[in-house]
Amino acid sequence: MALVSIPGQQAKGKVWLVGAGPGDVELLTLKAYRVLKNADAVLYDALVSQDILDLIPQHAEKIAVGKRAGKHSAAQDEINQLLVTKAYTRKNVVRLKGGDPFIFGRGGEELQTLVESDVKFEVVPGITAASGTSAYAGIPLTHRDYAQGVSFITGHCQIESRPMDWQGYANSNNTLVVYMGILNANIISEGLISHGRCPDTPVAIVSKATTSSQQRFIGKLSELSQLAADPALKMPALMIIGEVVQLADSLNWFNPIEKAPSQIHSEITALGL
Repeated sequence: MALVSIPGQQAKGKVWLVGAGPGDVELLTLKAYRVLKNADAVLYDALVSQDILDLIPQHAEKIAVGKRAGKHSAAQDEINQLLVTKAYTRKNVVRLKGGDPFIFGRGGEELQTLVESDVKFEVVPGITAASGTSAYAGIPLTHRDYAQGVSFITGHCQIESRPMDWQGYANSNNTLVVYMGILNANIISEGLISHGRCPDTPVAIVSKATTSSQQRFIGKLSELSQLAADPALKMPALMIIGEVVQLADSLNWFNPIEKAPSQIHSEITALGL
């Protein structure tokens, strides 16, 4: 689809590409909060929590453009066109993405579109799902005694048609974090085990991380498919594979049941931000 802009005119507004973090509204950065409160239009993803959506001003236009496996509400080229169109008719356009927009968020693709259309933009990074999830699950992604490196990969439904570096990912000295991998849990476990990763490698699937609905499903790599098929597992969910998962019980500090309602509105207002 060819992008449509207005010949002979400049975009009147700016697009702010904002990372909303993993879900907990209090993990939103101060800059993200400020930008969101000044928004005239917000295009938001399905992974943005309701607490964060509640921060959007009442007067702002709200457009849901989220993507879930098999449930796309908007094609990427449609989102690109919307960003350009809104930049010509609004002053502050916010593209709000869960986690960080530059980590499996297609943020780079959307910015390329804005560059082509001569639209001004800024990027506000967010806490990516990997670091937010691991912290709230009590699983350090690196540890001198367990893992000297970490890799982030996507495990979405096109994994079967793309070459995967299973040999590299099977390194027992590294932690592997898999985004969007639940539907392909069997492919992931078989790929890693067949390339040398021990079937007994600890794994965790964390569901709705950092929220009051967070759940952890912990087992072994050979059991990954069963963990992913647990009927109690709700999306979004992230996989963490590696020896660091052994620390999940001893370092588990977060109790979703005790999570108190956020005071972010009153606290930030008091700070004058």
